[in-house]
Formats: sequence, C-alpha cells, structure tokens
Amino acid sequence: MVSNSLGFEAWFIKSLADAGNCHKPTKRSQPSSFFTARRPNVPLRRRQSQRFTFQRHNHTQDFEAEYDYESAETDELQRAEEEKPFEPNRTKEELLELVDQSTGRSYTDQLPLLDMPQLYQPSDGPHLTVSDKPEDEWPPPDYTWPSDPETKIKLEEIRIYMRDCWQAKKPVNQEELYRLYRALPAPRAPYLPSKLRHSMMHHLSIVEKKDENSMLRYMSVVDDMKVSGIPLNTYEWTSAISFAARYVKRSTEVEVEAALHLWREMEHVANVKATAATFNVLFDVACKAGKLVLAEMIYKEMETRGLEYDRFHHVSLIFYYGLRKSGDGVRHSYKALVEGGEIVDTVVLNAMISALIRSCEASSAEKVYERMKAWHFEREHPQLPPRDYHRRRVVNLALTHMGKISKTNLELREKFQSKSIVAPDLHTFEILITHYANTSGELEKISKLLDDMKVFGLGVHKTIFLRLLQGFATHGGIRYTKWTEARLESVWKSFLQALDDGNEDVEISQWIIAWAFQAFSNCSGRERTMQAWEEIRSRWKDPDDAELDFAMGKLRQVMEKPGRARMKEDFFLGM
Repeated sequence: MVSNSLGFEAWFIKSLADAGNCHKPTKRSQPSSFFTARRPNVPLRRRQSQRFTFQRHNHTQDFEAEYDYESAETDELQRAEEEKPFEPNRTKEELLELVDQSTGRSYTDQLPLLDMPQLYQPSDGPHLTVSDKPEDEWPPPDYTWPSDPETKIKLEEIRIYMRDCWQAKKPVNQEELYRLYRALPAPRAPYLPSKLRHSMMHHLSIVEKKDENSMLRYMSVVDDMKVSGIPLNTYEWTSAISFAARYVKRSTEVEVEAALHLWREMEHVANVKATAATFNVLFDVACKAGKLVLAEMIYKEMETRGLEYDRFHHVSLIFYYGLRKSGDGVRHSYKALVEGGEIVDTVVLNAMISALIRSCEASSAEKVYERMKAWHFEREHPQLPPRDYHRRRVVNLALTHMGKISKTNLELREKFQSKSIVAPDLHTFEILITHYANTSGELEKISKLLDDMKVFGLGVHKTIFLRLLQGFATHGGIRYTKWTEARLESVWKSFLQALDDGNEDVEISQWIIAWAFQAFSNCSGRERTMQAWEEIRSRWKDPDDAELDFAMGKLRQVMEKPGRARMKEDFFLGM
C-alpha cells in the first residue's frame, strides 16, 4: 500500500515537470514570488541573503536526480533575470493609456457603487415609538385653520343660525345649514372650530326620513373632513353608516356592502371602535335586506365584544325573528327586553304586532292591539304618542336613558313604566290596515280601525289612502267581494277632498297614482281610470320628469291589458 502511494506521488510530480518542458517559451521571465514582486527596490544582495529555499524530502531515489535538475535550472533563470537593468513602475496615467478610454458618459457610471464594508459596529438606534396620545397627532383633533375676515363672517353666520334655532326650540333646516357651510372656502371643514363642527354634523344627521339628498349632504361634509385629515368621532361614523344603509326605502345587498365598507374603514383605518349603536345599525340593515345569516353573525360579534344591549337592539331582535317567521323567537325577544329592565312603550308594541303578523299569527297581533287600547284608557292621565318626529326622537332617547338608570332599581323602573306612552299611533294602524288590505281582505276590520283613529285623534294620512287603494287593486273586481266600486268612489272622494282642503298629511305621490290606476281598472274599467287620471293630474303640482314618466308608464300598462271589470262584463254578456 505504501509503495503504491509513493509511486503515484512521483508520477504526479514528474508529469508537472514534463508539462513545463514541453511549453517552455523562447524567452522566459523569472517567476517572481510574492516578496520579489512587491519589493522591486530591494538590493540584489539583500534579496539573496533573505531568499527562502524549500526542500522536499526525497522518497525515492529514482526521482531525486530529476528533482535536483529542475532546482538548478530555476536558480539559473532567476540569476539571469536579476542581472537585467531595473525598470521603474508605471504611473497611473500610463497604465490607463494601455486601454482606450471612452469620451462619452458610460452606462456603468450610472450604476450604484458598492459601498465598502464598515468595520465598526453600527448603532442600534434610533428607538422610535408611535404615540397614541391625542396631543401628539397631526393635525391635532381641535386644530382650526386661521380665517380671514370674510371667512370669519361666514363662520359666525353658521353659529348664529344654530343658536337661534336652539333658542326658538325649533328644528334646524338642514338645507339652510348646508348652504351656509358650502359658502365657506374650500376645503371648508378645517375652518370650523371643533365644537361648531360637531354641532353641525349632529344637526345634519337628524332627519325624519333618510333619502338620497340627505345622504349626499352628510357624506359631502364627511369627505371634506377626510381630505383635511380631521378625525370623525364614533357618533359621526355611526351616522355615516346609517345614511349609507337607509337612504333607500328598501335596503339591498348594495346598501349592506356600503355599510360594511364604512364599518371596516371606521375600525381598521380610523382606529375608532364601534359601539352598540353602530352594531344596531349594521344589524338593522342586514335584517331589512334579508341577510339573516349576516345579521346573526353581527349579533354574535356583539356578544363576543361584550357590548351591552339597549332597547333599540331588543326591538331589532323582535323584528329579526319576525322575518324568520318565528313566533316563539318574537316572544322570547320581548321577554328578554322586559327582564332586561327596558321600558315598554308604543314602539316596542308596534314591533311585536308587526313581527307576529309576519309570523302568521295575526290573531295574536290583534290581541296586543286590544291590550294597548285597554292599558291606555285605564290610566288616570293617558297620553297620546307625539306625532312630531323631533318630539318622538326625544321621547325615545329619554326612554333609553330611563332603562339604563332603572335596571337595578325596581321601584324607579315601575315609576318610569307607569308614565310611558302605550297608546296606538299612526304606525300601529298602518301595520294592521296593510295586513287587512293586502292579505286577508277584511274590509270591515279596516272600517273599525278607521273609527279608532278618530278616537285617538289621528286624522287621515297619505299612507292610509295608499293602503286602501292597494286593497281595492288586490281584492276589487272579484265576484261577491266587499271591495266594491261604490266604496272605492267613497275613498277616492275623501282623498280628493283632503287635497283640496290643504291637509299637510295628504299629498300626491307616484305610488298613490299607480295603485289608483290599478284599483279603478279592476273595479270600474278603463274609462273611469282615465277620468281618475284627469282628476288627479289637475291637482298634482309641479311633478318632476321622473315621477311623470313613471305615472304615464303605469297608465299605459293599465290601458293596454283588460282589467277585472272588463272581464266581469264580458262574462255576464257571454262574450
């Protein structure tokens, strides 16, 4: 094994020597070591005295002679190279002249250069932390742009208008307030002091019925605040979500998506946590859009966050189980409301009546209505529900506050409950009349409800006329029906008389006209339908183009197809 290893080493070294002899150049230069190449000015004798010689142990005698020959030849070549005259080093300019340099700007000059490694330990700072203190925010929440004299006058007009409305105890006109706001120079919102801005946003959010105009009005101010970096508080975010979800009469998945988008922006972008009121709005729009699974998810999220339920959420749960047609769920939600210490009033009982009717328990809903009347007349000083929207809103907020402070005080709760209003209101009668007109067709019960409205001091209203016309359109023109042509004429005459008397609660709308066309077509025929259109058209003041086109389209549909009156006439004539 040892001899084979030594033979392989000798063969490898001999091959290197033969390769050097075969490729020997005609004029060889001395192979310089590291020391000789780096020290050109050292004298020859000094270099010879400091020469290093390396010897290799000879393992075989066969290779020893050949190794000595190679060493002698190397020494001879090195001495010949050292005897040559010394050549000085080339300057940097001379070295650069070896290669042609480009005169233009090279592309490589634009490349980033590699930095030399730093041989010292970099510092571990700076140590930065994000402050969550309000005073460290920029712009600060209470920051106001400086105003010129003209802008100060406009700001004072806004302040004086809201102050005068408050002193006169009258509601603020949102259109007028918005007009004063738009008079400010863009972007408008930063010029408003914090207190004035919050007060204005509060007044803009209070509307009886949210529509497209009120929604755009409020959202435009919200956009001005976002552009200027002004944060919204929880109430303002909740109001924005409410406008996005409820500006249409019937909420769909489009409104649900818009509400969820604003909620996500509220919590993840603005870092404002939603309250129970925010979740009430989300739960309500999910229920009204028919997204019951989503509504249940929102309800569970409220439970996860430990949010306290108030009377608004309990009422929403009653409505939710009514949509699911669960009478037991409706009763369970009402029981939870009572056991939770909330005050029962007309709003709660109206929700029960509506939910029981949706659950196909109309008889139970009628019993609730009869108990409302009995409970109202049993009191020494019965009160009727306020018809004004702002007064109703104040009452609802007061009941919510009473429920919070009386949950742990049974005596105080009984005192508040004894003063609550439980009499039927206009919404109560609308719920019941809608059911009798569209579903059961019980005209005699509607007549009884109309008499009860007079007892409770409720006059005629446009919604009641609308439901009655729907009833004639649904049940009129049928054999042995009680929804006869004569009774339709009586209702129509009362409606026209209310318009002529200038009743503020009665007005012409495109839906009243549409159902009137269908009712007269089924009960009286085409000719009477055209007469009804002429009667209502002369009283319809300044309709917009969209409403007029809608009414004409409905009239065209009715005139093109035979109504029930024509079909009944053809039946008796044998045609």
